[in-house]
Amino acid sequence: MRKLARAAVPLLSAATALLLTATTASAATYQSSDRWASYTSGSYTIYNDEWGSGYGSQTLWANSYKDWGVYSTQPATSGVKSYANVSRSIGKSLNSLSSATSTFGVTLPGVGDWEAAYDIWLNGSSYEVMLWMNKHGNVGPLGSSIGTLTLDGRTWTVYVGNNGSNPVYSFVLSGNVTSGTVNILDLLKWMQNTKGYFSNPTLSTVQFGFEISGTNNTQQNFTVTNYSASAS
Repeated sequence: MRKLARAAVPLLSAATALLLTATTASAATYQSSDRWASYTSGSYTIYNDEWGSGYGSQTLWANSYKDWGVYSTQPATSGVKSYANVSRSIGKSLNSLSSATSTFGVTLPGVGDWEAAYDIWLNGSSYEVMLWMNKHGNVGPLGSSIGTLTLDGRTWTVYVGNNGSNPVYSFVLSGNVTSGTVNILDLLKWMQNTKGYFSNPTLSTVQFGFEISGTNNTQQNFTVTNYSASAS
């Protein structure tokens, strides 16, 4: 908690940031408040994706796959309300890949219940792998922890669960980050070769975005400032 003597400067900065974000959104190439809004940029598609029960209002704005965001107002109730995300189809078998990486950069609010996370799909929608890069508030992954994994200089707590339709494997990063590069292939190879969760599945889709459960019923801004995903 900040001391009162220093509050004036952060508050001014927050107000300025809010104004800049609103200006960016209003001047964006694309903008929509439709719950299923989408925007295609090159080989990527950006989705508003307000799919959860009891969702509030959310506006998607986009200039490109590496310059987009949402301003979201969600009630402080349980359950995921939306997963605004940038998605790229890969469609290659795991064993055929020599590289699968993604680089991201985000700006995030300090209010609400949410995480900035990858959602990676194998064999269509047969297997779901989530990588939690940043989280805030009362959120947690599906399933139970099976321990920690340190790989490529990062430590993750690994959870295994099932949503009723498919198994879900979640990697929750130890310590929040707002930018970086993730070696997706190494994580998937560990799941296959060390844990035996699957055998040479197709890496179908890589998504990255903001899974929002609530924003305390106030408008909060989530922005992607840099992004790429590739597999070869």
